[in-house]
Amino acid sequence: MAITAKDVQALREMTGVGMMDCKKALTEAEGNMDKAVEILREKGLAASQKKAGRIAAEGMAYAGVIDGMGVVVEVNAETDFVGKNEKFVDFVKGVAAVVAANKPADLDALMAAPYGNGRTVQEEQQEMVLVIGENIKVRRFAFFAEGVSVPYIHAGGKIGVLVNLETDLSAEQVETVGKDVAMQIAALNPRFWDKSQVDQATLDEEKKILLVQMENDPKMASKPEKVKEGIVSGKLGKFYKENCLLQQEFVKDNSMTVEQYMNSAAKALGGTITLKNAIRFEKGEGIEKKQENFAEEIAKQLGK
Repeated sequence: MAITAKDVQALREMTGVGMMDCKKALTEAEGNMDKAVEILREKGLAASQKKAGRIAAEGMAYAGVIDGMGVVVEVNAETDFVGKNEKFVDFVKGVAAVVAANKPADLDALMAAPYGNGRTVQEEQQEMVLVIGENIKVRRFAFFAEGVSVPYIHAGGKIGVLVNLETDLSAEQVETVGKDVAMQIAALNPRFWDKSQVDQATLDEEKKILLVQMENDPKMASKPEKVKEGIVSGKLGKFYKENCLLQQEFVKDNSMTVEQYMNSAAKALGGTITLKNAIRFEKGEGIEKKQENFAEEIAKQLGK
């Protein structure tokens, strides 16, 4: 029986085992999925089958510069405790090193890339599940190959930020500026880097909300439309200050914006510094965490 890539992928998702082992097991089982799972379990490869279905929303967001390349990754685990485990942290850093070395196009390419010890990232992830005893999952990554990247890790891996700068200065000279900007991004999580990135649909929605608010305010409702439009324009300036990084007040000195801080720092250093891009990963964001009743969980374990 011909084994399809879809079959291999399905078995991989069921067991969390690497692609090649899944293919071998399916071939040995002549395409029978249940038999293939049994073969993998007999070999000790699918011992974590049940763990693979458990929610992993903890772990670590990590950012670093490796061989001149800025890399940020998020690897999830089930508990915050594992996020501090030395083996887990080493695995996260190892994944970042693989990203730097291979520049993978997507997550599948990363998982199939060599980890550096004879195993792929997928196989090393599976090894971590077996060693640590929790569901562990490489979730996402990003990298900047050009420009100067500055990493920042907040609260031991709760947030990882990578700032990418265009500059005629050295990486050492711009490190403080990059870190300050990264800390601002970690703290305030701006929706946009610059007001020029705010699309018309967002502006239209904001204007609509502001106009409705004025209609609902007895003091404002009777004002002429032209006056209302002027007020809306003024309030959009506030929207930029709250939502756009470069227009935000700089948290370390609220007498200036982030953009003014960067320009001032660049001038003092005798060069130019421009924000090209940035990435902010917060561990577990968007993952629905399972809510457990602790007393119920203990009762379950005791068989009550």
